[in-house]
Amino acid sequence: MKRLTWVAAATIALALSPLAHANEAAIRKGIAERLPDFPKIDEVRSTPIPGLFEVRVGMDLFYSDATGQYLLQDAHLIDLKTKRNLTQARIDQLSSVDFASLPLKDALVWKRGNGERKLAVFADPNCGYCKRLERTLQDLKDVTVYTFLMPILGEDSTKKSKAIWCAKDNATVWLDWMLRAKPPTEGASCDDEALERNKAFARKHRITGTPALLFEDGTRVPGAIGLAAIEERLKRGGSKG
Repeated sequence: MKRLTWVAAATIALALSPLAHANEAAIRKGIAERLPDFPKIDEVRSTPIPGLFEVRVGMDLFYSDATGQYLLQDAHLIDLKTKRNLTQARIDQLSSVDFASLPLKDALVWKRGNGERKLAVFADPNCGYCKRLERTLQDLKDVTVYTFLMPILGEDSTKKSKAIWCAKDNATVWLDWMLRAKPPTEGASCDDEALERNKAFARKHRITGTPALLFEDGTRVPGAIGLAAIEERLKRGGSKG
């Protein structure tokens, strides 16, 4: 019986496949003809609504009819039965980063308690929201925080990042600056290529601003979110699998 069900499902999928491809081709053609400057479309997918298709450009989501005549921009698709934001869920899926892929050797590390919960942060030393987030992180218990220095706010950010990274106890120097406004001492030299690797990793994964938080379940959140929201994400990551 199970095999018959699988065969039936496969048969239906094969039957619908040409229609799906035809819709995708029509959407791409229709949008290109009507909006010649529209960016390159990476993917076209069906949605739970018949006749409505997701059009993905990078991590930007649009919605189109089957002909590419109508386009919804800055719209969120919400399942009112489950109260689930399908657009946000899709964005979370597209922006997820495998925590195991993080180059932890390029991060500053500090720990509270047993450190069993893990969190990664991309931060600029001159970012005000990063300082606010750092103060919030101090209230976490049993956590290890990996901070990837990502100097994007000008030359002074690069100087401070190099001074912090090259310090003997760089995590302490980082916290002294972010929490207590004690400037890092410049002059120490070291291999600071980690800063460029961090920026390259951020570009690859479209991390465009600081702070950016990455959790063990693969999700990420931009901005200085509150303690309760961080705790919720940490619990979710700890229960994955």
